[in-house]
Amino acid sequence: RCQRWVENCRRADLEDKTPDQLNKHYRLCAKHFETSMICRSSPYRTVLRDNAVPTIFDLTSHLNNPHSRHRKRIKELSEDEIRTLKQQKIDDAFERKQATQESNENNEQNAVSEEGGEEQEEKAVPLTLEERENKDYLKSLFEILILMGKQNIPLDGHNVDELPEGIFTSDNFQALLEYRINGGDEVLRKRFEMTAVNLEYCSKTQQKQMLEICENCVREETLREVRDSHFFSIVTDEVVDIAGEEHLPVLVRFIDDSHNLREEFIGFLPYEADPEILAVKFHATITEKWGLNMEYCRGQAYIVSSGFASKMKVVATRLLEKYPQAVYTLCSSCALNVWLAKSVPVVGVSIALGTIEEVCCLFNQSPQLLVELDNKISALFQDNDEKGNELKKICRSQWTGRHDTFEVLVDLLQALVLCLDAVSSDFSVRWNNFIVGRAFVLSSALTDFDFIVTIVIMKNVLSFTRAFGKNLQGQTSDVFFAAGSLTAVLHSLNEVMENIEVYHEFWFEEATNLATKLDVQIKLPGKFHRAQQGNFDPDMTSENYYKEILSVPTVEHIIQELKDIFSEQHLKALKCLSLVPSVMAQLKFNTSEEHHADMFKNDLPNPDTLSAELHCWRIKWKHRGKDIELPATIYEALHLPDIKFFPNVYALLKVLCLLPVMKVENEKYGIGRKRLKAYLKNTLTGQRSSNLALLNINLDIKHDLDLMVDTYIKLYP
Repeated sequence: RCQRWVENCRRADLEDKTPDQLNKHYRLCAKHFETSMICRSSPYRTVLRDNAVPTIFDLTSHLNNPHSRHRKRIKELSEDEIRTLKQQKIDDAFERKQATQESNENNEQNAVSEEGGEEQEEKAVPLTLEERENKDYLKSLFEILILMGKQNIPLDGHNVDELPEGIFTSDNFQALLEYRINGGDEVLRKRFEMTAVNLEYCSKTQQKQMLEICENCVREETLREVRDSHFFSIVTDEVVDIAGEEHLPVLVRFIDDSHNLREEFIGFLPYEADPEILAVKFHATITEKWGLNMEYCRGQAYIVSSGFASKMKVVATRLLEKYPQAVYTLCSSCALNVWLAKSVPVVGVSIALGTIEEVCCLFNQSPQLLVELDNKISALFQDNDEKGNELKKICRSQWTGRHDTFEVLVDLLQALVLCLDAVSSDFSVRWNNFIVGRAFVLSSALTDFDFIVTIVIMKNVLSFTRAFGKNLQGQTSDVFFAAGSLTAVLHSLNEVMENIEVYHEFWFEEATNLATKLDVQIKLPGKFHRAQQGNFDPDMTSENYYKEILSVPTVEHIIQELKDIFSEQHLKALKCLSLVPSVMAQLKFNTSEEHHADMFKNDLPNPDTLSAELHCWRIKWKHRGKDIELPATIYEALHLPDIKFFPNVYALLKVLCLLPVMKVENEKYGIGRKRLKAYLKNTLTGQRSSNLALLNINLDIKHDLDLMVDTYIKLYP
């Protein structure tokens, strides 16, 4: 395509340039392309279609123009003449130094476009002094907003309700403006020297408009890289509160130019209670607002809080109906058992998960509480120091995200209750009122029989998927072999379902023993009695109640969820991991990836040669030298110096790497999620801003102030 561009532009001097050189150093004006070749879905960018070729050229107009008939085109001038011409333009354009510098930039841009085949006027129309001062002023405002975003400084300062009537106090934005003026910013000083001190320099509406442009320009830098890499996956995190409204954080996975798998945060999406409306808006935001082509989406995953799982499943289903290649998978950053527990449609499980999070949060806030818990663990595990020390270590981590969360909780429950009871009944000044109050509430929650039965049953049901889920977060070979073990996991769970009465009897007995140890009364929950309103069935026992309300629906749901999340397409994709040489070696190089790779046939550069290429790939590693180490991950395989000699294998590995179930091997490129968590943790709910959050989380992404200013002037003239 580059060759056709050069031929159509009649640039014989560029015929020996490589496509990379042409792409980096030469530009062509959009006027040379048919309107149908240009996508204008956003005011922030002009995007050409993949098959766009320039066809509009007026090669005779200069013959009819007496002023340009004898003019030589810039590309025909010598370097000295070009330099002289540029200097003349600069000297004639403006007297002021700042204006001269910008004129030089404009003329250099004109020279590039004329070299690309365009006839332009000798001089660009200069900006007036007023226009130039306005652009400088806007640039200063954008610089302050970007600083506030990167440093996580909220726009508002003092709450108006906190101030006495008649007292005016600058918000953070205005305070920084004043500081900059006092620091010698002449542009801002001239703009505001006649403004009253108790007036806002920049209205809230203008701040909001400028913040939206900052957000879109910064996001566009990431989206441009995503489009360049073609294929991507979409991942969402748990619903969060942004200034009183629920939002869904959205991240995108893609392979960059350096063959690194990256996971970047690209924004918040307002959450909708209706899953169908949410699905429509989710799709519209990604395709229309953010300009991503979902035809290139190869994976989708949703990390959800309890109660939101069913709604996000509707979103996944609707996207799969439109884009079957967007495989619905688990996310590598979330343990399978935690994800399954959050998706169980039983209210008691959601309440238990919320209680566990609160307990973990309380102990993480107070080192003294952890010391107190250590003492209780030591006393209870005197005969098993190894187990006790292991539990103490676990307590100092984020244990609520482990594969064996419920097992850990059952082991810790007695120590937790004893610790919380000791704190809530201690009337000395050792603990503050907040900790005492929370300890009392949480102790009551942990000693509720409904909670005890729930965690014991969840522990036992999820024990069947624990090893499977752990392998999914392991090495590439572990993931490959885990895919083959799913049938055995489902067989075990189906066997449990067929004999649920026997299994539930053992689980309930374990729960009653634990309750007896904690002096908790074994009874039906009060809500059940209230719901019966006197029509109580005397034959209804606690054991039968929890079998029908908890054990049966939980096992049924987990079986169905495993089938949905590990669809035939997903398993086929995971079977293709035998392309990784270390996995290939474990299989004695007796692999058949071509049978599973048919789902990616349209993503391959040369699908007809796939079989022969895979044979060469196997031979290469089977007969390698003794000192050559086998790549153990997709990341290592993608960074092989000769990987591009295997174009189909290269393409397959890149698409497989995008599956959300595959972990980001290099932590440096998966930092988007960590920064998102840090922003949410460090920012008060009322001070969160979706615009500033994007600037803060993506603080290392370059930003073009001139583009922001020009966009603002264009949108708000």
